[in-house]
Amino acid sequence: MNLQPVILCGGSGTRLWPLSREQYPKQLLNLSGQQTMLQATAGRLGDSMAIADGRVLPPIVVSNEEYRFVTAGQLHEAGHTGCAIVLEPAGRNTAPALTLAALLAVAVNDDPVLVVMPADHLISDVGQFRAAVALGMAFAGKGKIVAFGIHADRAETGYGYIRAGAVLPDHDNVHEIAAFEEKPDVETAQRHVASGAYFWNSGIFMMQASLWISMLGSLHADMLEACRCAYAERIQDRDFLRVGAGAFAACPADSIDYAVMEKLPAGVGVVITMDAGWSDVGTWDAVWQAGPGDSDRNLLRGDVVAVDTHDTLVIAESRMVACVGLENMVVVETPDAVLVARKGSLQSLKKVVAILKRDGRCEADVHRKIYRPWGYYDSVDGGSRFKVKRIVVNPGAALSLQMHHHRAEHWIVVRGTAKVTRGDSSFLLSENESTFIPLGTRHRLENPGKMPLEMIEVQSGGYLGEDDIVRFEDVFGRC
Repeated sequence: MNLQPVILCGGSGTRLWPLSREQYPKQLLNLSGQQTMLQATAGRLGDSMAIADGRVLPPIVVSNEEYRFVTAGQLHEAGHTGCAIVLEPAGRNTAPALTLAALLAVAVNDDPVLVVMPADHLISDVGQFRAAVALGMAFAGKGKIVAFGIHADRAETGYGYIRAGAVLPDHDNVHEIAAFEEKPDVETAQRHVASGAYFWNSGIFMMQASLWISMLGSLHADMLEACRCAYAERIQDRDFLRVGAGAFAACPADSIDYAVMEKLPAGVGVVITMDAGWSDVGTWDAVWQAGPGDSDRNLLRGDVVAVDTHDTLVIAESRMVACVGLENMVVVETPDAVLVARKGSLQSLKKVVAILKRDGRCEADVHRKIYRPWGYYDSVDGGSRFKVKRIVVNPGAALSLQMHHHRAEHWIVVRGTAKVTRGDSSFLLSENESTFIPLGTRHRLENPGKMPLEMIEVQSGGYLGEDDIVRFEDVFGRC
């Protein structure tokens, strides 16, 4: 039986602001210094893991419409070119997202065993994780729904818990599931840990695709019917599978835990405990705990100088950060925002994001660097009636054929070769050459070369918003 990884990455959490933002959630971040969490999740099982009478299939990724291009770009960059990317037209929580993946898996992969993984978790011991998944295959193949539990070594109020039942014969780390419990208060969490009968709910599950569909149909027939209707209206759009927007919008919203796991009939659910260095890195405290600290228990990323500093997390993205005499602090620097907070006060970070949203500040939603399907741009400066951008266009990529009502643009090639369409003419620009795009002129920028094209764009005009774009043609379907 084949193993089908399913990666759920439709969230848009901001608890790791200013790195994580509304349109750039934490699964797209590189917190380990090697890969983004999405890339690490996609490669967690690899394609060489030994599966009895089967193989590991390319992942099915269920993603949000807003950051579909950067999701696809990160997967391609890491070599995961065979992924199926299913787009949710609207957020409906994890149960409908998993149902779309299960319907696709049954249709094209002959009812494999699904291993369902959030895209935004860290697992440091991949070998232990694969061993737990291999054990889970044996139970999922016999009609069980498998949850993975983490030994609770502290009274954590940010995680859900699984109460373990009887140990299964011949498997010390496999229990029947007695109950699921939601995030507890401090006193309840302390009792859970003291009892030894509770494990953290990792949010990772395994089951045969048809079993999930059958179980959901018996518990939430309306949810399954809405997902079936949305899936029936699917269309393939380049790298993405789009389902019916209207049908999916009518789907009830619920999590995997609430919709099914908490209502499993006796004997159907089992929990496998694993010690694989798991963390959901939901807060900056968790990032600090998960990382390898130095002799002063500091976790330092980027260009950081720390003197007389202890138990502190410092991330520097764009400049040198010097810290003197800090203790139990979090300092996160990005090109357009800096967070300085005491660890015990991080629960108030959501108030900061709420204030930014209330005041219409773009720092709540996007970074200064904005990713597009053709590459990215970085707004490096701006003022009254002008804006300066650094634009990088991927090899072979092209921006849309467009025009602007309120701004003119001056383009300077820094590196590479640009093909420019301006009005009825088309021409090439090499390094240190430039051109001017008058207001109201149709234009397009392309990279015909084999290396990234880097340009400086200077905009001038009375209005410089990104909504002043009229598209006439676009290979990415954004007209």
